[in-house]
Amino acid sequence: MVGDPIIKVQNLDKTFKLPSGDVSVLHDISLEIQPQSFTIIYGPSGSGKTTLLNSLSCLEQPTKGTVTVAGKHVYDFNGDERAAFRSQELGLVYQSNYWVKSLSVLENVAMPLYVAGWEISMANNKAMETLKQIHMEEYSGYRPTLLSGGQQQRVSMARALVADPTIVLADEPTGNLDTKAGDMVMDLLKRVQEEFGRTVVLITHNLEYLPYSDQQIHILDGRIVPNDKQSGTHKHTHEPEPSGEETEKGE
Repeated sequence: MVGDPIIKVQNLDKTFKLPSGDVSVLHDISLEIQPQSFTIIYGPSGSGKTTLLNSLSCLEQPTKGTVTVAGKHVYDFNGDERAAFRSQELGLVYQSNYWVKSLSVLENVAMPLYVAGWEISMANNKAMETLKQIHMEEYSGYRPTLLSGGQQQRVSMARALVADPTIVLADEPTGNLDTKAGDMVMDLLKRVQEEFGRTVVLITHNLEYLPYSDQQIHILDGRIVPNDKQSGTHKHTHEPEPSGEETEKGE
Protein backbone atom coordinates (compact mmCIF):
# COMPACT_ATOMS: atom_id res chain seq x y z
CA MET A 1 0.00 0.00 0.00
CA VAL A 2 1.37 3.37 -1.00
CA GLY A 3 1.77 5.78 1.90
CA ASP A 4 1.57 9.55 2.05
CA PRO A 5 3.80 11.28 -0.51
CA ILE A 6 6.80 13.20 0.79
CA ILE A 7 6.32 15.72 -2.05
CA LYS A 8 2.94 16.67 -3.47
CA VAL A 9 2.31 19.33 -6.12
CA GLN A 10 -1.21 20.34 -7.08
CA ASN A 11 -2.23 22.45 -10.09
CA LEU A 12 1.01 24.42 -10.16
CA ASP A 13 1.45 27.24 -12.66
CA LYS A 14 4.46 29.53 -12.96
CA THR A 15 4.52 32.75 -14.94
CA PHE A 16 7.46 35.14 -15.04
CA LYS A 17 6.72 38.83 -15.49
CA LEU A 18 9.28 40.36 -17.85
CA PRO A 19 9.55 43.83 -19.40
CA SER A 20 8.66 42.28 -22.75
CA GLY A 21 5.57 40.61 -21.30
CA ASP A 22 4.51 37.62 -19.23
CA VAL A 23 6.15 34.26 -19.94
CA SER A 24 4.24 31.18 -18.79
CA VAL A 25 6.67 28.36 -17.98
CA LEU A 26 4.68 25.73 -16.05
CA HIS A 27 1.07 24.76 -16.68
CA ASP A 28 -1.19 22.86 -14.26
CA ILE A 29 1.53 20.59 -12.85
CA SER A 30 0.36 17.91 -10.41
CA LEU A 31 2.59 15.11 -9.11
CA GLU A 32 3.39 12.97 -6.09
CA ILE A 33 6.74 11.57 -4.95
CA GLN A 34 6.96 8.79 -2.38
CA PRO A 35 9.47 8.68 0.51
CA GLN A 36 12.82 7.00 -0.20
CA SER A 37 12.09 6.80 -3.92
CA PHE A 38 14.22 7.86 -6.89
CA THR A 39 12.33 10.13 -9.28
CA ILE A 40 13.74 11.47 -12.54
CA ILE A 41 12.18 14.56 -14.12
CA TYR A 42 13.30 14.70 -17.73
CA GLY A 43 12.75 16.72 -20.84
CA PRO A 44 14.56 18.92 -23.36
CA SER A 45 16.19 22.25 -22.58
CA GLY A 46 13.56 24.92 -22.02
CA SER A 47 10.86 22.45 -21.03
CA GLY A 48 10.44 23.91 -17.54
CA LYS A 49 12.03 21.09 -15.55
CA THR A 50 14.51 23.31 -13.66
CA THR A 51 11.76 25.79 -12.80
CA LEU A 52 9.77 22.86 -11.41
CA LEU A 53 12.76 21.69 -9.36
CA ASN A 54 13.21 25.23 -8.02
CA SER A 55 9.58 25.19 -6.92
CA LEU A 56 10.17 21.89 -5.09
CA SER A 57 13.31 23.43 -3.54
CA CYS A 58 11.36 26.31 -1.95
CA LEU A 59 13.22 28.72 -4.25
CA GLU A 60 10.56 29.64 -6.81
CA GLN A 61 7.12 30.55 -5.53
CA PRO A 62 4.45 29.35 -7.94
CA THR A 63 1.99 31.76 -9.51
CA LYS A 64 -0.79 29.30 -8.74
CA GLY A 65 -1.13 25.97 -6.98
CA THR A 66 0.38 24.32 -3.91
CA VAL A 67 3.65 22.57 -3.05
CA THR A 68 3.70 20.28 -0.02
CA VAL A 69 7.07 18.93 1.16
CA ALA A 70 7.36 16.63 4.19
CA GLY A 71 3.80 17.52 5.13
CA LYS A 72 4.37 21.29 5.02
CA HIS A 73 2.76 23.77 2.65
CA VAL A 74 6.10 25.43 2.05
CA TYR A 75 4.84 28.57 0.34
CA ASP A 76 2.73 29.40 3.38
CA PHE A 77 6.08 30.13 5.05
CA ASN A 78 7.80 33.48 4.83
CA GLY A 79 11.22 33.70 3.19
CA ASP A 80 13.22 33.09 6.38
CA GLU A 81 11.05 30.12 7.33
CA ARG A 82 11.47 28.61 3.88
CA ALA A 83 15.24 29.05 4.09
CA ALA A 84 15.32 27.30 7.48
CA PHE A 85 13.11 24.49 6.19
CA ARG A 86 15.28 24.07 3.10
CA SER A 87 18.47 23.81 5.17
CA GLN A 88 16.91 21.15 7.42
CA GLU A 89 15.00 19.01 4.93
CA LEU A 90 16.65 19.45 1.52
CA GLY A 91 20.08 18.73 0.06
CA LEU A 92 20.78 20.47 -3.25
CA VAL A 93 23.23 19.40 -5.98
CA TYR A 94 23.76 21.53 -9.07
CA GLN A 95 25.46 21.14 -12.43
CA SER A 96 27.92 23.89 -11.48
CA ASN A 97 29.49 23.90 -8.03
CA TYR A 98 29.73 27.05 -5.98
CA TRP A 99 32.85 26.64 -3.91
CA VAL A 100 34.45 29.00 -1.45
CA LYS A 101 37.79 28.73 -3.23
CA SER A 102 39.87 29.73 -0.23
CA LEU A 103 38.50 26.82 1.82
CA SER A 104 39.37 23.13 1.72
CA VAL A 105 37.07 20.34 0.59
CA LEU A 106 36.33 19.56 4.24
CA GLU A 107 35.44 23.16 5.03
CA ASN A 108 33.25 23.49 1.94
CA VAL A 109 31.35 20.35 2.92
CA ALA A 110 30.94 21.68 6.47
CA MET A 111 29.72 25.09 5.26
CA PRO A 112 25.97 24.34 5.68
CA LEU A 113 26.67 23.39 9.29
CA TYR A 114 28.69 26.55 9.93
CA VAL A 115 25.74 28.57 8.61
CA ALA A 116 23.37 26.60 10.86
CA GLY A 117 25.44 27.58 13.89
CA TRP A 118 27.37 24.38 14.59
CA GLU A 119 30.59 24.64 16.54
CA ILE A 120 33.45 24.44 14.03
CA SER A 121 35.09 21.26 15.34
CA MET A 122 31.76 19.42 15.45
CA ALA A 123 30.89 20.62 11.95
CA ASN A 124 34.27 19.48 10.63
CA ASN A 125 33.88 16.07 12.26
CA LYS A 126 30.46 15.63 10.66
CA ALA A 127 31.84 16.73 7.29
CA MET A 128 34.67 14.18 7.51
CA GLU A 129 32.18 11.46 8.43
CA THR A 130 30.12 12.35 5.36
CA LEU A 131 33.18 12.37 3.08
CA LYS A 132 34.05 8.89 4.36
CA GLN A 133 30.57 7.67 3.43
CA ILE A 134 31.25 8.52 -0.22
CA HIS A 135 34.94 7.46 -0.18
CA MET A 136 36.32 10.99 -0.63
CA GLU A 137 37.99 11.53 2.75
CA GLU A 138 41.50 11.43 1.28
CA TYR A 139 40.73 14.70 -0.53
CA SER A 140 39.52 16.56 2.58
CA GLY A 141 42.55 18.86 2.67
CA TYR A 142 42.52 19.72 -1.05
CA ARG A 143 41.08 22.84 -2.58
CA PRO A 144 37.96 21.62 -4.43
CA THR A 145 38.96 23.35 -7.66
CA LEU A 146 42.01 21.06 -7.88
CA LEU A 147 39.78 17.99 -8.23
CA SER A 148 38.36 16.57 -11.44
CA GLY A 149 34.80 17.34 -12.43
CA GLY A 150 33.52 13.97 -11.24
CA GLN A 151 35.31 14.28 -7.90
CA GLN A 152 33.89 17.76 -7.41
CA GLN A 153 30.38 16.45 -7.97
CA ARG A 154 30.93 13.75 -5.37
CA VAL A 155 32.13 16.41 -2.91
CA SER A 156 29.05 18.45 -3.82
CA MET A 157 26.98 15.39 -2.90
CA ALA A 158 28.70 15.25 0.48
CA ARG A 159 27.85 18.92 1.05
CA ALA A 160 24.22 18.14 0.19
CA LEU A 161 24.16 15.21 2.63
CA VAL A 162 26.06 16.69 5.56
CA ALA A 163 22.99 18.09 7.35
CA ASP A 164 21.14 14.75 7.00
CA PRO A 165 18.36 16.01 4.72
CA THR A 166 15.28 13.95 4.01
CA ILE A 167 15.31 14.79 0.30
CA VAL A 168 18.16 15.26 -2.19
CA LEU A 169 17.37 17.38 -5.26
CA ALA A 170 19.87 17.27 -8.12
CA ASP A 171 19.76 19.54 -11.18
CA GLU A 172 21.72 18.05 -14.11
CA PRO A 173 24.64 16.97 -11.86
CA THR A 174 26.25 15.01 -14.71
CA GLY A 175 25.80 17.70 -17.34
CA ASN A 176 29.48 18.73 -17.43
CA LEU A 177 30.92 15.23 -17.05
CA ASP A 178 32.02 12.50 -19.40
CA THR A 179 30.21 9.17 -19.42
CA LYS A 180 32.43 7.41 -16.87
CA ALA A 181 32.32 10.24 -14.33
CA GLY A 182 28.59 10.73 -14.94
CA ASP A 183 27.88 7.06 -14.26
CA MET A 184 29.84 7.27 -11.00
CA VAL A 185 27.73 10.22 -9.87
CA MET A 186 24.55 8.34 -10.80
CA ASP A 187 25.71 5.28 -8.86
CA LEU A 188 26.34 7.51 -5.86
CA LEU A 189 22.83 9.01 -6.12
CA LYS A 190 21.44 5.47 -6.18
CA ARG A 191 23.41 4.67 -3.04
CA VAL A 192 22.00 7.81 -1.42
CA GLN A 193 18.53 6.41 -2.04
CA GLU A 194 19.09 2.74 -1.24
CA GLU A 195 21.71 2.79 1.51
CA PHE A 196 21.13 6.17 3.13
CA GLY A 197 17.33 6.04 2.82
CA ARG A 198 16.92 9.44 1.18
CA THR A 199 14.35 10.53 -1.37
CA VAL A 200 16.15 11.52 -4.58
CA VAL A 201 14.74 13.80 -7.28
CA LEU A 202 16.94 14.25 -10.35
CA ILE A 203 16.58 16.62 -13.29
CA THR A 204 18.19 15.37 -16.50
CA HIS A 205 17.88 15.37 -20.25
CA ASN A 206 19.78 12.07 -20.48
CA LEU A 207 17.32 9.24 -21.13
CA GLU A 208 20.03 6.65 -20.48
CA TYR A 209 19.67 7.37 -16.76
CA LEU A 210 15.95 6.50 -16.57
CA PRO A 211 16.58 2.89 -15.39
CA TYR A 212 18.06 4.24 -12.15
CA SER A 213 14.66 5.58 -11.13
CA ASP A 214 11.46 4.28 -9.58
CA GLN A 215 9.37 6.99 -11.24
CA GLN A 216 9.87 9.10 -14.36
CA ILE A 217 8.12 12.41 -15.01
CA HIS A 218 8.30 13.74 -18.56
CA ILE A 219 8.10 17.53 -18.91
CA LEU A 220 7.47 19.10 -22.31
CA ASP A 221 6.55 22.74 -22.93
CA GLY A 222 5.85 23.22 -19.24
CA ARG A 223 3.43 20.32 -18.93
CA ILE A 224 3.64 16.76 -17.66
CA VAL A 225 3.04 14.46 -20.59
CA PRO A 226 2.38 10.69 -20.56
CA ASN A 227 5.40 8.53 -21.22
CA ASP A 228 5.86 4.86 -21.99
CA LYS A 229 9.17 4.55 -20.17
CA GLN A 230 9.01 1.72 -17.69
CA SER A 231 10.76 1.84 -14.35
CA GLY A 232 13.83 -0.33 -14.50
CA THR A 233 16.32 -1.79 -12.12
CA HIS A 234 19.81 -0.54 -12.75
CA LYS A 235 22.39 -3.21 -12.18
CA HIS A 236 25.07 -1.63 -10.06
CA THR A 237 27.37 -2.49 -7.22
CA HIS A 238 28.26 -0.49 -4.17
CA GLU A 239 31.95 -1.17 -4.18
CA PRO A 240 34.18 1.69 -3.02
CA GLU A 241 34.61 4.13 -5.84
CA PRO A 242 38.11 4.47 -7.28
CA SER A 243 39.96 7.49 -6.03
CA GLY A 244 41.81 8.11 -9.27
CA GLU A 245 41.14 11.11 -11.42
CA GLU A 246 38.10 10.88 -13.66
CA THR A 247 38.29 12.50 -17.05
CA GLU A 248 36.32 15.71 -17.28
CA LYS A 249 34.55 16.60 -20.48
CA GLY A 250 36.58 19.11 -22.46
CA GLU A 251 35.39 22.69 -22.61
